[in-house]
Amino acid sequence: MSKLDAQRAMREAKYARNSASGLSRREAAAVRGTSTAPAAREPSTKLAQAAEAAPSAAPEGERCGHKSMNGRACTREAAHSEKSHRYS
Repeated sequence: MSKLDAQRAMREAKYARNSASGLSRREAAAVRGTSTAPAAREPSTKLAQAAEAAPSAAPEGERCGHKSMNGRACTREAAHSEKSHRYS
């Protein structure tokens, strides 16, 4: 048997095994009448509290702290109006 024949036989065996196992999760959900989509998460209470407690204007001396992909932090003042960040 050649290598391709062996691969074809393994693929056919896998297909037969998977199709003989019954309904897929999606098909089973359709029979039950439920969705397979994960339930929506409720917003974290800690994040909501932090957003409410955040002052609109930062005290003098605080930095933005936004992190770039390489780990550098923004050196502009906190809550800066500029859209770009300044890393150094």
